[in-house]
Amino acid sequence: SIKRILERISSGLDVSPPTFNPPRKHMSKYTNPTRQQPPAVLHGGVARGAAGLHRAPLQATAEHSSFILQVTNGCSWNKCSFCDMYTADGKEFRPKPLEFIEEELRIIGSLDLPVKRIFLADGDAMTLPTKRLKDILSLIQKHVKSRLQRVSCYCLPRNVAGKTVEELRELRGMGLSLVYVGCESGDDEVLERIIKGETYDSSLGALLKLGEAGIKRSVMILNGLGGPELSEQHMVNTARLMNAAQPELLSTLVVSFPLGTDRFEATSPGFRMLTQRELFSEMEVLISHLSLDKTIFRSDHASNYLPLKGVLSRDTDKMLSQLRDAKEGRAP
Repeated sequence: SIKRILERISSGLDVSPPTFNPPRKHMSKYTNPTRQQPPAVLHGGVARGAAGLHRAPLQATAEHSSFILQVTNGCSWNKCSFCDMYTADGKEFRPKPLEFIEEELRIIGSLDLPVKRIFLADGDAMTLPTKRLKDILSLIQKHVKSRLQRVSCYCLPRNVAGKTVEELRELRGMGLSLVYVGCESGDDEVLERIIKGETYDSSLGALLKLGEAGIKRSVMILNGLGGPELSEQHMVNTARLMNAAQPELLSTLVVSFPLGTDRFEATSPGFRMLTQRELFSEMEVLISHLSLDKTIFRSDHASNYLPLKGVLSRDTDKMLSQLRDAKEGRAP
């Protein structure tokens, strides 16, 4: 079980197979074809995942230029009905051996590549025990510290539950300065339907703990996740969660199903995607209910019909005006 795997890591035992290279037939899910690869890295044996060869984070658009350092394979939860990112063969959750991670970092250091940001992949690197994360951050400091500006990763609220504020502060002090928290919604009914395994309370607890430790929180919310039936409560309770947590960054994406809806409809029978106008109305509900001090807001992911950018609540009126214009068919 995943719990047993993590317990073995905490005890210093390695549990991964001797190789961590993705199956060739699934390489398209791992690679970033827009990034040129140094030949020494492409043919670097155990270091084949170096220099961004792994799939750049789909949702974290701010990480498009980051070095993707894979420290786990897959997602430790992997039950969310809206997500099939980690359902392919070979994506079962497992940690990556430290010696493989160090070899990749050593190669990056030897090539003197201009690595300023590192993103720890896969789906929720924060699930790793604090000791393993500290070991990884130590290796990063050893090999690329002189250039590095930040380290970031995905984080599920559950990943934080077993870590103390002091442990999180240690990670922050070693360079982990930003986590992307996939809250998806602040509404318990929506969260239950999508098998998120979280609640309003668990999400808030994690966000507050991260904030207390000084780690920046970039929260991701999925528009359209509740369909027409749960649309308003989805947004109202999501705004309530954000108002209580006051994250440094907040982004919204539109739920989509590139591999089909079978997985999602198994837990949400009769679900209907929102129309473009309904999505604008849903966003209007969210923005109008947010009461944030200085949160940077973005809805500029490729899935969004209308890109919105600003600081909340300073730019609330401007964004609401853009949404209303869009609903009426007026160009922004």
